[in-house]
Amino acid sequence: MKRRDFLKSGLAGSAAAWAISSSASANPIFNPFSHMLSFEWSEATISQLHAAMVSGQLTAVAITRHYLRRIQDLDRDGPKLNSVIELNPDALHIAEALHKERKSRGPRGPLHGIPILIKDNISTHDKMMTTAGSLALVGAKPPADAFLVQRLRAAGAVILGKTNLSEWANFRSTHSTSGWSGRGGLTLNPYALDRNTSGSSSGSGAATSANLCAVAVGTETDGSIISPSSYNGLVGLKPTLGLVSRSGIVPIAHSQDTAGPMTRTVTDAAILLGCMAGTDADDPATAAASGKMAPDYTKFLDPAALRGARLGVARKYFGTLPAVDQLMEDAMAAMKSHGAMLSDPADLPSFGEFGNGEREVLAYEFKADLNKYLAWLGPSAPVKSLAEIIEFNEINKAKEMPWFGQETFIRAQAKGPLTEQAYLDALAKNRRLAREEGIDAIMDKLQLDALIAPTTGPAPCTDLVWGTRGTGGCTGPAAMAGYPHITVPMGMVSGLPVGLSLFGRAWSEPKLLALAFAFEQLSQARKPPQFLPRLV
Repeated sequence: MKRRDFLKSGLAGSAAAWAISSSASANPIFNPFSHMLSFEWSEATISQLHAAMVSGQLTAVAITRHYLRRIQDLDRDGPKLNSVIELNPDALHIAEALHKERKSRGPRGPLHGIPILIKDNISTHDKMMTTAGSLALVGAKPPADAFLVQRLRAAGAVILGKTNLSEWANFRSTHSTSGWSGRGGLTLNPYALDRNTSGSSSGSGAATSANLCAVAVGTETDGSIISPSSYNGLVGLKPTLGLVSRSGIVPIAHSQDTAGPMTRTVTDAAILLGCMAGTDADDPATAAASGKMAPDYTKFLDPAALRGARLGVARKYFGTLPAVDQLMEDAMAAMKSHGAMLSDPADLPSFGEFGNGEREVLAYEFKADLNKYLAWLGPSAPVKSLAEIIEFNEINKAKEMPWFGQETFIRAQAKGPLTEQAYLDALAKNRRLAREEGIDAIMDKLQLDALIAPTTGPAPCTDLVWGTRGTGGCTGPAAMAGYPHITVPMGMVSGLPVGLSLFGRAWSEPKLLALAFAFEQLSQARKPPQFLPRLV
C-alpha cells in the first residue's frame, strides 16, 4: 500500500497524528547544500540498479563512477559527512571486470556490479587498510579477506571502500563520542550535521542514508547496527549469532559479535543477508546455522505478513520522548488495522535484572578475542596485544585521545583468562536472562511471532566533551541472547528519523523480515536526508 492510499484508509485520525508527529522543524533554516539533494540514482535499490544494467542504461563502471562522484561531493566536499574512511583504489577496475563478465557469462550473483561500502573493522586483503578507526593498526595487512567479504565478492559486489566508525567499535572509553575515530575523525549525521550518527557503524549508516553507496555492511555487539540505522533512517538487521561469519572482523566479543546489512529498504536487506550468510570452517558458531540459513531471503517478504501476526509490545522500552511514543502508538494502530494482533504489554520477565553482566563479559572477551585477531594479522601487525595498544594510545594521546580516554581498554586488560569463574558465571547469567527468562519466556507465554518497541529516540547533538548522550534503546536482550533484531523507519520527529524494532527467537530472520517488509509497505516512512547544518 502506498502512502497516499494509507492516508485515505480508515485510519484517518491515526494517520493524521502520525503525519503531525513526523513533521520537520517549524523553523527551517537556510540550507547551503540544498542544491546537492538532486541525484539521478537517489534511493536506487539493488533491483533497480540491476535492471539498469540489464537494459544497457548503466554499466557497473558507470554506477561505480556515480557513487564515487557522490562521495566526493558530499563526503569529501559539501557538507563533509566524513563517513567514508578510505576508498578502494581498484573499485573501477573491479567494476570493469564485472561488466565484461556480465556480458560474457551473465551475472555471478545477486550483487553483480553493485557498489557496497563495508565498515573499517572488516578485513580485506587488498590495497585498503583495516584499522577499526585506530592509528595503532595503520599499516597492518590482513592475510585474507574476512569470510563475509569473500561471500560478497562471490556474489559480484564492488567493494567501494571502508566506512568510518566509532573507534574500536566504541569499546575504548566510558565517555566516547559515537562516530569519532582517531584515524577517521567525526562522522556527521546527514539529516542535521550537528547531530550524532550513533555507532559504532556510524559511517555505514550515514553513507547509506546519503546515497553514497547502494548498500552497506555494519557490525554489532550491542546496538551498533540497529541504533545508527535508526538515527540515519535506515533498515538495519542484526542477524542471529552464527548466521554471518565473524572470521576476519576486528572483534569485541565472540558471544555477541555479528555483521549485518544496513540498507534503505527491507528488500535490499534481505538480498544482502542472503549473500553474507554462510558456513565458515574458521568460525565454529556458523555450524549452528547449517540448515537454518536461506540463500534468498526475499522469498519471505510478504506485504500481507501482518495479517494474523501476533506481536508483543515491549512497553518498558517506551518513555524516552513523548513524540516517539506517539509515533509508536500510531504505528501499532496501523499494524492492527492490517490484521496484526497485539499483546500489550509483553515485557521481558527479566527486564531490569541484567546489571553489569554484559559489561563484565565483554571486557573478558575483548582482551582474549582482540589478542587472537592481532596474532592472525601476523608480522604486519604494528601492535601485538591489547597491552601494546594501550601503550600506543598513551604515546600518541594528542591524536588518539584528544576527547576521551581508554578506561574500558584498561579495565579489559586487567581481566584474566576465559576460564575464570567470574566470566563463566556472568556469561551464563546473561544468556539465561536474555533467552530462557527473557525473549523466549515472553514469546512462549503469549505465543508471539515477534516483539516490537521503539528502536531509539531521535539523534542528539554531538558533544565531544561530554560524549554521546543516550536516547533510549531496546537492543540489549537480543544482543546478549544472540538473537535477531531488525529496525525499519517508523517516522520523523522534528526532522530526525526514528525506527521501529522487531526482535525475536533465534533464526527467526524470515519472520522478522516479512513483518518489517509489510510495515514498510504500509508506512513508507523513510525520508532522504536534507543535509541541514542544524535543525533550528
